[in-house]
Amino acid sequence: MRPLIIVESPAKAKTIEKFLGRSYSVRASKGHVRDLPKSQLGVAVDNDFEPRYITIRGKGDVIKELREAAKKADRVYLATDPDREGEAISWHLAQVLGLKDTEPVRIVFHEITKDAVRGALRHARAIDSRLVDAQQARRVLDRLVGYQLSPLLWRKVRPGLSAGRVQSAAVHLIVEREEEIRAFRPVTYWTIAAQLTSPDGDAFTARYQQEGEEGERILDGELAERIASEIKGGELTVASVDKRRRRRTPALPFTTSTLQQEASRRLGFTVRRTMAVAQALYEGLELEGEGHVGLVTYIRTDSTRIADEAKDAVAAYVRDRFGDAYAQPAERRERRRVGVQDAHEAIRPTSVLRHPDSLKASLTREQLQLYRLIWQRFVASAMSPAEYDQTTIRLTFGDHPFRAVGSVLVFPGFQALTGAGEEDDAGELPTVQAGDACRCQSAAAESHVTEPPPRYTEATLVKALEERGIGRPSTYAPTIQVIQDRKYVERADRRLQPTELGEIVDGMLQEHFPEIVDPEFTAELEGRLDQVEEGQVGWKAVLRDFYGPFRRDLEQAEAAIGKVEQQDEVSDVPCENCGRMMVIKHGRFGRFLACPGYPECKNTKPLREPTGVTCPICGGEIVERRTRRGRTFYGCANYPGCTFTTWKRPVRESCPQCGAFLVEQPRRGGQGEYVCVREGCGYRRPMASAR
Repeated sequence: MRPLIIVESPAKAKTIEKFLGRSYSVRASKGHVRDLPKSQLGVAVDNDFEPRYITIRGKGDVIKELREAAKKADRVYLATDPDREGEAISWHLAQVLGLKDTEPVRIVFHEITKDAVRGALRHARAIDSRLVDAQQARRVLDRLVGYQLSPLLWRKVRPGLSAGRVQSAAVHLIVEREEEIRAFRPVTYWTIAAQLTSPDGDAFTARYQQEGEEGERILDGELAERIASEIKGGELTVASVDKRRRRRTPALPFTTSTLQQEASRRLGFTVRRTMAVAQALYEGLELEGEGHVGLVTYIRTDSTRIADEAKDAVAAYVRDRFGDAYAQPAERRERRRVGVQDAHEAIRPTSVLRHPDSLKASLTREQLQLYRLIWQRFVASAMSPAEYDQTTIRLTFGDHPFRAVGSVLVFPGFQALTGAGEEDDAGELPTVQAGDACRCQSAAAESHVTEPPPRYTEATLVKALEERGIGRPSTYAPTIQVIQDRKYVERADRRLQPTELGEIVDGMLQEHFPEIVDPEFTAELEGRLDQVEEGQVGWKAVLRDFYGPFRRDLEQAEAAIGKVEQQDEVSDVPCENCGRMMVIKHGRFGRFLACPGYPECKNTKPLREPTGVTCPICGGEIVERRTRRGRTFYGCANYPGCTFTTWKRPVRESCPQCGAFLVEQPRRGGQGEYVCVREGCGYRRPMASAR
C-alpha cells in the first residue's frame, strides 16, 4: 500500500508523480467535487445560513475513483492549492472520502518542485477550519447576492442578467469613468521649447517652466507666442546649476495583478490569457532532458515577499554573471497595502538557473514570453539600483523662467539585465555655471489640448480593483470575463466601455442597492472575510450583518422598480412574412430575431452569430446557435441543406495539415488544446500557444 496524494489538476499530478516515483500514488480531483446546487439558492437563510452542498454534476466517477484509490492507500494527503479555495476543496474531499479533517491530511507547497513537495509531506497538518470558513462565507455571500438580485434584474430588465459583489463594483468603476469622460471639457494650453547654445558652443534644449506640477503650461496663446518671439536671438542667463546622484531601483517581483498589468502592457495579453499561460507554467511542462517540471511558483498571490533560499540563489546567480557590485539591492520598505494577505511568495521562477533561452525548444511562444517576463523581473529585483548623474540648469530671460534637465548613466545596476527605460533617456547637458549667458537660436510655442481620463483596459481595471481592495487575485480574470459575457461592458481598441445595458443595470443598482456597487463597501466586506480567516469573527456573523439590510433593500426595490423598456436593436434581416426589418430580442436562451409587427406578425427565428470560419463540408458560414435548452453549438448556415455541427468553439485559424478550422478543446484543471475540427485529421497543439 502506498500513500495517496490528491491534487486538483492532472497536469500537476503528472509533475508530482515524476518527483516521487512509485513510492506514492498521485490522483487529481479535477477541481471542486462539491458545491451549492446550481438550480436553487442552496442556502437555508432561516436556518442560520446553513449551506447545502451536493456532488457536482459529472463528478460521480471522479469521486468513485478517488474513494477506491483511498481504500488502497495507507495514508491520504490532500494537496490542493495553497489558498482559501484550495483549503475548501480539501475539506470537501475529506467529507466525501470519510477522512478526519482534524488529522494531518493536508499538505501545502507554493511551487511544484521535488524539494517543496517532499518538504510539504514532512509537515502535514490538519485542515485549517478558519480558511474553510472564510471561503464558505465568500461563497454564500456571492450566492445570496447573485441568486436573489439576479432574478430581480430578470423581471425588471431582461432574462439572463446577473449581479454580484465584485462584478457589480467593477461595472460601476467603468460606468463612473465613462461619466467622467462625458463631463470632461478640454482645455487648450501652450508650451515653449528653446534651442540654446552654451558659451562653449554646445547645443541643448530648455523649456519654459514655472513653479508647480503644471509649470510648463501657458493658458494664453498670445502670451506664449510673444515670449517665444522675444527670446529668439536673445540671451538667457544661467540662474543655477544643480547636480545630484539619482538612483533608480528595480521593480519588486510580480504579484498576480502586477503580472496581469505588465503582460497586458508588454505582451498584449488579456487577463484571462495571462492566467491560462501562467497556470501551465505553474503546474508543469515537459522539458527536454528534465521531464515534467513546474517552472514558476504559485500564481495567485498579493505578496512581493521572497523566500530566503530563493534570495540566496538569485544573489549567487547575479554575482556569478554580473559581479559583486550588481548584487547589492537597495534596502527598501514596501508600504503594505490595505487587505494584503501575504499568504504566499511573489511569483518567481522555481529555479533562477533555468534561463529563458534554455527553454526555447520546450515552451510555446506565449509560455516563453511570460516565463521570460517573470524570470527577468525576479532577477532584476535582486540587483543593484541604476545610478545617474542628473543635472538641472535653470535659466531666466527677464521674468520668464526656463529649465533644462539631463542625466548620464554612471552605473547600470539592474539595467544591465533589463536595459534602460525611455524615461531615463534624458541626455547629457553642456557644462555651464551660474551667470553664463546662453544664446537662443530658435524658440517655438506649441499648442496642446488636455485629454479626458482614459477608459480602463483590463490591466488598469485590475489595478483599480486591487488599489480599492475589491476582490482577490483569483477573482480578477473571471470577473472581467463575466461582465463582458453579460454584455455590461465591451472592448473597443483594447479599452473597456459600458454598454447601454451596463449603464441601466448600474443605475438601478446604484439607486436601490448602493452598497453592492460601492467599492468601499465591497472592500470592507473583503476585510471582514480576512477577519474570519484570522479567527476574529465567525463566518455566519458576517452573513447576518450583511443579509438583514440587503433583504430590506430587495423588498423595497421589488415594489419600487418598474419594468425597464429598452429600445430593440434593428437587424438587417427582413421578415419573410411581412417585410419589416426584424429586431433583436433577448429571451431565456439568449438573443433571437423577432418581427416588430407583433402581435399581427409573430414570426421569430434564431439569431445566427457569425464566427468567421467556413464549413469544411460545403464552404458555408459557421454560425453560433443554441439548443432549446440554451446550450451553445456551432453549425453551418446552410442548414438543413448542410447538417455540419460541432459543440466546440471555432477558432479563426486553419489547420496546417488539412485546412479545416481549429476548435477549442478545454481541459478542466489543466491546459487546453486547439484541435482540428475534421474527424480523422488528428492535429492538435496547446491552447496557450494561440497566435
